[in-house]
Amino acid sequence: MEPQNHTEVSEFLLLGLTEDPEVQIILFELFLSVYLVTVLANLLIILAISSDPHLHTPMYYFLCNLSFTDICISAATIPMMVVNIQAQNQHISFTGCIIQVYFFFVFAGFETFILATMAYDRYVAICHLLRYTYVMTPRLCVLLILLSLLITSGVSVLHSLMVLRLSFCRDQEIPHFFCDLAQVIKLPCSDTLINNLLIYFVGSLLGGVPVSGIMFSYTKILSSILRMTSVEGFGMYISPAVPDSFRTATVASMMYIVVPQVMNPFIYSLRNRDM
Repeated sequence: MEPQNHTEVSEFLLLGLTEDPEVQIILFELFLSVYLVTVLANLLIILAISSDPHLHTPMYYFLCNLSFTDICISAATIPMMVVNIQAQNQHISFTGCIIQVYFFFVFAGFETFILATMAYDRYVAICHLLRYTYVMTPRLCVLLILLSLLITSGVSVLHSLMVLRLSFCRDQEIPHFFCDLAQVIKLPCSDTLINNLLIYFVGSLLGGVPVSGIMFSYTKILSSILRMTSVEGFGMYISPAVPDSFRTATVASMMYIVVPQVMNPFIYSLRNRDM
């Protein structure tokens, strides 16, 4: 195969959610408010847990890390979007795009592992109450967090390096409000087979293992609770079908990226007597 002539890409154009100036003003105010609430609410949870010795337990240790992760995920995506809307400039440099891909993958994957560890913690607390303090030791809790962060950081480095090896023929458009890896690897003029295989493999492994752990833990918890005389309530996440248009896909991904980070503090604290 003959080599293709190309110039290295210097920046991408993020198409965002809309090009309507009036709607962009509304989005600017909305996302800025959501970001401030997300940061403030999660910081309050971290401060409350850190300052109260009674909350220095495995469950609240994981919750503190979850709040920190929510702040980081929001910081990796929303501020740039808000700045771009305000500046009327949707361009992002190639380096900035790679950095955003890295940090988003680190903390998105890290949050999945934290939710899995929280599910395991509740499983031990409910199904093996007498062994709880023996199993969920402070050392184990720290090791679980460090191991999760190490795995997601390593995977993110791998994804970033695999993007750096690609050749982009010209400045191109990303149909998203941030550098989504799945959209970025659709743009190169070089072969992306390895990148796609890596995404599917890592996604299946790092997504499937924590989700399987969560499902196992809550299945056991549900089974134990159903043996009791009273049940207060449960909830579950429902995933919609994959949307057809990229605009709908962008809005759907926004709901997964932005909404959980602002809702988690209320979900985990408002109905919690200790908090």
